[in-house]
Amino acid sequence: MSSNSITRQLPTLSLEAAKIASDGAQEKARQMGIDFNIALVDSTLHLLHFTRMPAAKLTSIQIAIDKAFTAAGHRVPTSTYSGKNFLPGGPAYGIHNSNGGRFMLIGGGIPITVEGTVVGAIGVSTGTPAQDIECAQAGVEAVERWVGRRQGPKL
Repeated sequence: MSSNSITRQLPTLSLEAAKIASDGAQEKARQMGIDFNIALVDSTLHLLHFTRMPAAKLTSIQIAIDKAFTAAGHRVPTSTYSGKNFLPGGPAYGIHNSNGGRFMLIGGGIPITVEGTVVGAIGVSTGTPAQDIECAQAGVEAVERWVGRRQGPKL
């Protein structure tokens, strides 16, 4: 396609990959002894897969979804937004009110990339931000392992 094309193709996370990420995060959650809400969005920021483990906080359902939304939309982990720039008086204060209030400043949302392109994101909520990040990272790593197996060994 030429650079003057009217449309472009946007790589996006598949449902199969989203389930693999969720399974990886759930396995980590079991190891941690915590039930989490686990959300996966695709590169268009739409919910692709959601798991609520039995004892996960009900008030964390939307938080998990919004963490994934933020991580995919800005293509960085939500933990990026935990610094003083986002506190009252900081230059980015108020960003949490953007996107209909969906923008998350709490760690636990991590983009999923394939060959340098963000194809979606995982959002995890119920624990502390550090616990949410640990669980989400396990989901990202599960997808990375699966992609590596599909691509075969590097020469």
